[in-house]
Amino acid sequence: MVLSQDAGTLDIVLDGLMRRYQERVPDVSAILDKMIEEGLIQKPQDVENDHIAFRTMGVPQLGIASLEKIFLHLGYARRDYYFFESKKLNAYWYAPPEPHYPRIFISELRVEDMPQSIQDTIHAYTNAVETDPVDRLDLDDGTAIDSFLHTSLWRLPTLDDYKHLAANSEYAAWVIYNRYYLNHFTISVHNLPPGYNTIDEFNAFLEKHGFKLNDSGGKAKVSGDGLLVQSSTVAEMIEATFDNGTGGTVKHEISGSYVEFAERRVLPAYQTLNDGEVRREHRREGFEAANADRIFESTYHNQTTRRRKQ
Repeated sequence: MVLSQDAGTLDIVLDGLMRRYQERVPDVSAILDKMIEEGLIQKPQDVENDHIAFRTMGVPQLGIASLEKIFLHLGYARRDYYFFESKKLNAYWYAPPEPHYPRIFISELRVEDMPQSIQDTIHAYTNAVETDPVDRLDLDDGTAIDSFLHTSLWRLPTLDDYKHLAANSEYAAWVIYNRYYLNHFTISVHNLPPGYNTIDEFNAFLEKHGFKLNDSGGKAKVSGDGLLVQSSTVAEMIEATFDNGTGGTVKHEISGSYVEFAERRVLPAYQTLNDGEVRREHRREGFEAANADRIFESTYHNQTTRRRKQ
């Protein structure tokens, strides 16, 4: 996407995030190309981005409390809190300032709940951040924010430390290497043409074209009220460079990012509306902890090993 000269700060930030994400996750372009090929959309910009997601470390100076400052300043509003007990995570979602912008989902590892050796490994990196880095940013400068979100806050991790974290928390290992890179963006399927506008139908489209789906809890993850249905691809593996502990580097394949899909069904109070009358506010809002808990696993070993066998 080419931004106009009068593009706002939020547009610059989102464009930077999505541009790098799309370069790093080939599934994004591959899926969009197949959607165009089959006539679901005419161009990539026709896709509605339901939400984007970030992962963070819940430590002083970082975590949700730091990262959310950027988006609160840019007009987002904090909404519901979520707690993921088994994965030791907190999360909030944020409503956008205008409906055409994506929702944002920010999670953080509850570092203090981890075993001491994991806490020590994490702090060996994050202690380099002595003050909240967002406080030094000009939050009206989109280019500065974009650069910050793609700049490391700590030294390159060693492969041994990465593996140690992964054995206890794959989320922690993902963050120690990937930092604030977008974890995923989400295609809204309910606005697609009939035959593709439900998760079950869109999943069938994806699998027909060879995309591997996260099957943790089933390929379609359904909220308790039945009004939010989600699915996701399995994260692609990327070649990562680690510190080898002796002054050199070593390569190792790790989990990158993935693509999510969401179907937000019409709320009961608006079931009588015609299709052309249904707007964003008539559909199920927010998120579902049980769905998100399974979606997190799109970067986990139990899913990425399935992709290798493809």
